[in-house]
Amino acid sequence: MTLPTLLYERSGVLAVAKPAGLATQAPPGIESVESWVRRLLHGTAERGYVGVPHRLDRAVSGVVLMTATPRAARKLSRQFERREIGKEYRAMVELRGTAGIAADPVEWRDFIEKVPEEARARLAAADSPLAREAVTRARLLAMMPAATGGPRLVLRLEPLTGRMHQLRLQAAARKLPIVGDALYDPAADSHWAGPPDDSLREPPIALHAERIRYIDPDAGGEVVAEAPLPGSWPEPAG
Repeated sequence: MTLPTLLYERSGVLAVAKPAGLATQAPPGIESVESWVRRLLHGTAERGYVGVPHRLDRAVSGVVLMTATPRAARKLSRQFERREIGKEYRAMVELRGTAGIAADPVEWRDFIEKVPEEARARLAAADSPLAREAVTRARLLAMMPAATGGPRLVLRLEPLTGRMHQLRLQAAARKLPIVGDALYDPAADSHWAGPPDDSLREPPIALHAERIRYIDPDAGGEVVAEAPLPGSWPEPAG
C-alpha cells in the first residue's frame, strides 16, 4: 500500500497527500492517514494528539488537512462549519448521456440523504426528513482519450456543501459517473488505474482532491495546499 506524503507543516496544520485506497481515519491497528501522521509526530501510531478536521473517502486521493494541536483543530473546524474553506477536486468521468457539460461553470443542486444502514447516499425529495441540500460548482477542463466504455471528461468540481458522497452521487445522477466508482456506477471500470491491488479494501476512483484553501490559524492569511495528480491518471487528449 502506498503511504501518504507530507506536503508541509506550519501553524499546527499538516497538509498531507493521501493516496487512494488509504482511509483518512480507521480503528487502531488499521493503517490510515491519522496513524501515519501520529507516527510522524510522535513516533508511534497509538499515542499523541492528532486532529482530523475533515476526511476524504478511502477511494479518493488528494490533499487532506490534519492538525498537531487542539488550537489548530478548533480553528479549522470552525472554518469548515462556516463554509470558509474552499475545496477543488479533479474528476475523470464517463460520458454516459448526451448532454455532457459546458466549458462555462454550472451549478449542481440536489437534495441528498444517507441510505439507512448502508455506506452510501441517494437523491431525495426536498421534503424528506433526512434530506440535505448539496451544491457543487462544476466546469469542464479536458477531454480524455476514448476508453472502451466511451468518451471520458475531466471536470473541476467545487463542493459548496459537504454531504456524504456528494460529488460522486451528483455526477452519477447526471450520467457522468466518476471512473471506477462501482458504488454509483454498476458498469464502472475497476481497473482503470492499473492491475488490481489486493492490499486495498476499495479500488481507487478517479476523484482527486487537488486543492484546498483555508485561513492560517496563527498568521491569519489565506493558505493554499495542493496535491499533484497520481501517476495513474492518463494524459488529456490533444
